[in-house]
Amino acid sequence: MRHDNDHGTRTVILGVAASDSHVVANQLIALGLRAQGWHVVNLGACTSVAEFAAAYADHPRAEAVVIGSLNGHAYEDLRDLPAVRADGLLDCPVVLGGNLSVGSYKDSADLERLYALGVDVIMSDPEALPATLDGLRARTTTAGAS
Repeated sequence: MRHDNDHGTRTVILGVAASDSHVVANQLIALGLRAQGWHVVNLGACTSVAEFAAAYADHPRAEAVVIGSLNGHAYEDLRDLPAVRADGLLDCPVVLGGNLSVGSYKDSADLERLYALGVDVIMSDPEALPATLDGLRARTTTAGAS
């Protein structure tokens, strides 16, 4: 079933990583984006990479997939991302935020591993998400114009 948004409303696919059931931030982000006029496809907690790809197939005009992870297992939850990207099943920016590694000490190598999986943007402040999405759209528009 295809659910394109043909009304000009910007669409984002939102969800929480596969092993994570923390949905409070997810719900707040969805409410905030909807208040700003976004069409939010919120997949909720425990969303696998395959489920994000399926949602993208239903909403191919989505500007980004936004994934939250608070339990520190983002890397393990996104291990299938390179294969899905290589197969062309998720061809939009992937934005990731939350507590992205286990433990209180955060190493930049943890973030580099996530970028290597195919994450485009790693965020620490959810309030910056709308500006980040605007930046991704501008980057796509500029790339498409050249």
